[in-house]
Amino acid sequence: MSTPARKRLMRDFKRLQKDPPAGISGTPTEANIMLWQAVIFGPEDTPWEGGTFKLNLTFSEDYPNKAPVVKFESKMFHPNIYNDGGICLDILQNQWSPIYDVSAILTSIQSLLCDPNPNSPANSEAARLYSECKREYNKKVQEVVERSWTEV
Repeated sequence: MSTPARKRLMRDFKRLQKDPPAGISGTPTEANIMLWQAVIFGPEDTPWEGGTFKLNLTFSEDYPNKAPVVKFESKMFHPNIYNDGGICLDILQNQWSPIYDVSAILTSIQSLLCDPNPNSPANSEAARLYSECKREYNKKVQEVVERSWTEV
């Protein structure tokens, strides 16, 4: 069954394969094009450098008119990431637009890692440390990075 959402996801996948953004990979699961697995590598020269962070993207038949549900599988410590891996990011909520594709979603999440918004916290402890004690925040991020190497 080929629906507009599925056709669009195939187009997104082809574009991602042809022109992958640095530090990002994403692919549909073998059994279901509506479920994707992605990896974001921590950007260089940031506390996240060296980390490999796994995510799941779940698309509905309303895509691209409705944003996918995106969650980190990896345990994260970040002002805008909930304990369950959910992400507080405007383009995944009230600022969604059909012009965003999988590549844009993953690139935005990668940017969010280094440039959090502590004024809209999903994790209040991370937001507090980010604002008040950067050294302690960076230490916790380093623990997350190191844990990402051993997570399966």
